[in-house]
Formats: sequence, C-alpha cells, structure tokens
Amino acid sequence: MAKKAQRVELDVTEGTLEHGLPYLALGSGRPLVFLRWFTPDHANPRGWLRDSEIRTLTPLAARRRVYAVNRAPGMAEGTTMADIAAQHAKALRAEFGGPVDVLGVSSGGSLALQLAVDHPEAVRRLVIASSGYRLEDHAREAQLRYAIAAADGQRALHHMAPVAASSPILGRLTVAAMWLIDPLARPKNPADALAFILAEDAFDLTGRLAEISAPTLVIGGDRDSAYGTATFRHTADGIPNSRLIIYPGTGHMGAIKHPRFASDIAAFLDAA
Repeated sequence: MAKKAQRVELDVTEGTLEHGLPYLALGSGRPLVFLRWFTPDHANPRGWLRDSEIRTLTPLAARRRVYAVNRAPGMAEGTTMADIAAQHAKALRAEFGGPVDVLGVSSGGSLALQLAVDHPEAVRRLVIASSGYRLEDHAREAQLRYAIAAADGQRALHHMAPVAASSPILGRLTVAAMWLIDPLARPKNPADALAFILAEDAFDLTGRLAEISAPTLVIGGDRDSAYGTATFRHTADGIPNSRLIIYPGTGHMGAIKHPRFASDIAAFLDAA
C-alpha cells in the first residue's frame, strides 16, 4: 500500500525585516532564509504568484521554517550588491540574533554569495542554486534589455526569454508567451527593477570566492539557459568547503523543482 504524503503545517505569515525587507514565512523548525530570484517588484508576491511560491517552498518547509525574503522597495540609484548584502546582514542579525542558513536562487544566489563574502558572521551554511560567481554575458544583456524597456514603459518581459527557456524552440514559444502576459507582470516601480539589475550587472566575485568560510552547496542544472555548468563548477571549486550537485536534464528554474532538491538541501544543512 502506498504511503500517504505527510501533511505539512505551513503556518504562513508575512512581515517586514529591518531596512524594509519584505518576507513570507512558512513551515516549522530551524530557520532557512530563502533569498528570492529576480522579481519585478520588491514585495511579497500576491495572487497566483504567492500560491506558486508557497507550493515551490513547501518541500523545504516540511523540515525548516522558511523565510522568503525580497529586496527592499525604493532602492536608490547606484545601489551595489555589496550595499544590498549589508542591508540583509543587519536585518538577519536583528531577526535571528546569529548566523543563519541561507539559500539563494538565481539572482538571490548572487546576493547570497555577496552576503557570505562580505558578512561571514551572518551565514551558517550556504546553498546556491541556479546561480554563480558572476552573470554570464547573455544573461546580463537580457536583464538589461528587460530593465531598460520596463523603465521606458514598454513591453519588457519577453527580453527575459533567453534565460528562462532551456532550448531554442522553447525560447521562441517563451518569447511569445511573455509578450502576451507582459501587461499582467509589469513592475509597479520600474526603478526598483532597474536599480537591482544594474547592481547584479556589476556583481563579480572573481578572485573572492576563497573568502567564503561557510560550508557551501552549489546546485545547478545541465540545461540551465542562464548559467553554464562551467560557471557552477568554477563557483564550487573556488569556495574552500563546498560541494557541487548538477541535475541532468534540468533548466534554470527547474533545479528548485527537482525531486531531489529539498532532500539534498536537508542532508547538507543537517550535516555535522
């Protein structure tokens, strides 16, 4: 007889950390800070996006109290990734009183790496998924095109298709789909999206990965359209106490939905 799936008591709450960082928390257990991927708005998701995020994080919430944290709204022009990491370090210390486990996905991975380099006292263990020590050129160009178009009030979402699709055929379909849904996904404050994308555009930890002292797990897919496996390997190889997992046949946002994702992270975080 098949076993019934264990029911997860989510206890979903929302709030704001110091510096105005919005968060959504769910699950129970030791805290795990989830630094969100790129989002058009620096806010907690609403509607179907909120439901989707909760579904995605539920496997992690079966073992941890997951805090999905976003960047603060009203991001100033010229803000750097180091500035954003400093805000997060102060906010996490105020909320948790000591080092905490951190999971960063995609753009959140960039921020998590910067946090671990600049503020090692804030990070107990580090997981980086679908991200690396710097943006690859095609991802940087796609994000910049998106941010500039959005800031000009034009359709912009389709510019992100090259980093969202896992094949040229899917890429063409993704462009069409993103063009159609763009009016439903435009940032309320395009200046926030532009400021963050410019910060990530300049993000590059070449030569600094060895400064990360937290035990680190790097996870990627071998069909990631934003980062190649060479970038994942370079990131893991540069961090002294790290390991790498590559999921076969998995794209950029597929890693976090991989059947092994939650269990691989749990095993890493719970290791002595």
